[in-house]
Amino acid sequence: MLVIEKNDLTLEIEKLTAKYGSTREALLPILQDIQLKHGHISEYSQQEIARMLDIHPVEVYGVVTFYSFLSSEPKGRNVVRLCRTISCDLAGKDAIAKVLENELGIKFGETTQDKKFTLEWANCIGLCDQGPAMLINDECHTKVTPHKIVEILKKYK
Repeated sequence: MLVIEKNDLTLEIEKLTAKYGSTREALLPILQDIQLKHGHISEYSQQEIARMLDIHPVEVYGVVTFYSFLSSEPKGRNVVRLCRTISCDLAGKDAIAKVLENELGIKFGETTQDKKFTLEWANCIGLCDQGPAMLINDECHTKVTPHKIVEILKKYK
């Protein structure tokens, strides 16, 4: 008789399906929990979630790649997202972007060598009246200026 041992990630996903259910409606909450704990949703996680929810792996992949706050690739410990809507653009987003790139030594879409920071664009974070706006992890920063960026980043370095 072949005995297959379950790894920790499989057991974790089983617990999440017990918590949220094993239907398609449980997909997003399960993905969010995996993302929060591991910083990304690996291909293996996606396969296991699909298996346990009895859906096609492409459906899981589609959700992971559709939502910008989910990722199949590891990111830095601190994910910096700068809003790039027209209102933030008019409020001086370009100057903020340059300071972020200079201070972190990376371009948008990249992660620092030490894995402390990932720099990304956000299409909208819902703070259009307070731009330029950005998120670092779950913390909002509004009406940011180049000087404020330097001070904000110090807290995370």
